[in-house]
Amino acid sequence: MVNKETWYASYPKEVPIFIDYPKVSLAQLLVQSANEFPHQDAIHFMGKRITYQALLKKSYQFAHALQKLGVKKGDRVAIMLPNSPQGVISYYGALMLGAVVVQTNPLYTERELEHQLKDSGAEVIIALDLVYSRVMNVKPLTSLKHVIVTSIKDFLPFPKNYLYPLKMKKDGINLKIEMKENVYQFTTLIRASSEAPILEEVNPDEDIALLQYTGGTTGVAKGVMLTHKNLVANVVQESFWLYKAEKGKEKILGALPFFHVFGMTAVMNLTIYIAGTMILVPKFNVEDVLQLIQKEKPTFFPGAPTMYIAINNHPKVKEYDLSSIQACISGSAPLPLEVQEKFEKLTGARLVEGYGLTESSPVTHANPIWEKRKNGSIGIPWPDTLAKIVDSETWEEVEDGQIGELAVFGPQIMKGYWHRQEDTDKILRDGWLLTGDVAKVDDEGYFYIVDRKKDMIIAGGFNIYPREVEEILFEHPAVQEAAVIGIPDPYRGETVKAYIVLKNNQTVSEDELDQFCRKYLASYKVPRLYEFRNDLPKTIVGKVLRRTLLQEELDKLQEDTA
Repeated sequence: MVNKETWYASYPKEVPIFIDYPKVSLAQLLVQSANEFPHQDAIHFMGKRITYQALLKKSYQFAHALQKLGVKKGDRVAIMLPNSPQGVISYYGALMLGAVVVQTNPLYTERELEHQLKDSGAEVIIALDLVYSRVMNVKPLTSLKHVIVTSIKDFLPFPKNYLYPLKMKKDGINLKIEMKENVYQFTTLIRASSEAPILEEVNPDEDIALLQYTGGTTGVAKGVMLTHKNLVANVVQESFWLYKAEKGKEKILGALPFFHVFGMTAVMNLTIYIAGTMILVPKFNVEDVLQLIQKEKPTFFPGAPTMYIAINNHPKVKEYDLSSIQACISGSAPLPLEVQEKFEKLTGARLVEGYGLTESSPVTHANPIWEKRKNGSIGIPWPDTLAKIVDSETWEEVEDGQIGELAVFGPQIMKGYWHRQEDTDKILRDGWLLTGDVAKVDDEGYFYIVDRKKDMIIAGGFNIYPREVEEILFEHPAVQEAAVIGIPDPYRGETVKAYIVLKNNQTVSEDELDQFCRKYLASYKVPRLYEFRNDLPKTIVGKVLRRTLLQEELDKLQEDTA
C-alpha cells in the first residue's frame, strides 16, 4: 500500500502538493486573460489572427445571440465543429450564459448524433455547413429548436475565404445552405448582437459546464457531468505541471480535437488560462502540421501517440525545424518507448506519458516533464489528486505489488452521469472513481496501466493483457502499429490475435513475429494468429478500437457458421 507521501517526493520543487483553486466559471478565465493581455493573439487559424480583446468581444456577442434565441442558465447547447475560431467563440459564449456545452463530434453518424441530442436535451446546435444535412435529418427526432450554421471560410483571411468555396465546389461538395425557419448564419447572428459584457453567475462546485459524452466503446455513450470547478481545477493543475510555461508567451498546438475532453482541457482551456496563443488545426494531416510547427513555432504540443508516430515516420521530417517545441504530454493511448525516444531526438522536446479519462476532466496522472520519469508509466498523481489500486468488487485496496483496478480521487472528478444514477453509483463512491483500468503501482508511487478491465483476454484459464503483448510487438523494427484482441476459440476459450501495420518498405513474416514474441513473452501470451493491415480502426484521438476488431471477427465467425 503506497502512501501518497511517496509520490510527493518525486514532485518538482516548483509544483505544489495542494492548490487554492479560483472559485470562478470557465468563462471568467477568458475575461481575466482578455483584461490582462487584450492585444495578445489568442488564436492563429490558417493565417487569421484573433486577439484576446476580439475573442472576448465575439464571445459576448454570441452569448447575446443565444440569449435572444431563449437560451438560459442550465440549457444545453450542442457544438458540432472542428477546431476553429467559431468553436472557441461558441464554447465560451454559451458558458457566459451559464448554459451547458455539449461537445459533439462532427464525424458522428446520424444514429450517434440522434442519441446524443436526445439524451442531452439540447435545443440549440452550432454546426458546420458540411454536417448540416445530418443535423436536419435528425432534428425532428430530437429536442432541437434552433440550428446555427457556420463555414470554415467564415474566419479565413483574404483571399482564402474566397478560394475555399471554389475548392469545395471543385471537390464536388455543395456548401449551399437552404435557409429555413429557425436556421441561422453564425456570422449574421454575431454582427447583429450587443458587445456588452454578459456573465451569468454560477456555482462552480455544483453547476455543470459540460456534458461530455464518452466514446461509447463500452455500451451506449453516457453524458459525463463536468462542473466549472472540475474543469477549472484540471486546467490549473496542468498549468502547475507545466511550471516553465510563461503567462502571455506560450503557443500551444491545437491538433487534438476540442470536442474531445483532452483537447478541450489541454489545449483550449489551458491556452485561455495562461493567456497563450492556440494554433488551431481543424484536421490532423502530418504534412500540414510539420509546416505549421516550422512557421508558427509552438512551444507546447499535447497529442496522442498516433500523432507523434506520424511525425516520426514522415520521410522528410528532418527537413523541418521542430525545435520550438519544449514539452508534450501524450494521452488517449499507451506511448511506446521507441516513439518517445525518436520524437525527442527529432525535436529536442520532452515527451511524457500521462493518463486520464472523460470522467476526470480528464487528467489525473502524468510523468514529471523535466524531472524523473519512468518508461511505460503514466507517472504520478497531480496535485490534490489521490490514487490507489483496488479490488473491483470490494473497493478494498490490494496488497503492495498486486494488480487491481485504478481508483482516483480529486477536484477534477465528475459529478456523475447525466440522468444515469445507477451507472454513476457503480463507479463513483465517496468521491472515488473506479476507472475501469487494470493497473499497478511501484514503491516510488509511479503508476502503470496494465490494460482495460474489459479488454482482458482469458485463454486456457490464463489472464492476458493486450497492452503487454502490443508493447512487445511495437519493439520489432518492422512494426509501426499493433493491436491485440482475444477471439473465440473452442479449446482455449479465447486465443490471442494480433493486427499489424508495418512501417513503409518493411516486411516481416508471421513466423518471424512469433519467434520475436517468444523471446519476451510466456508462450500462452504469444499471438496464435496475425493479420497484416494498412491501418487500424481508431477513435478521433487515435485510440485503437479493439471492440471494432472484435466485432469484425464475430461477424466473420457468424458468416462461416451460417
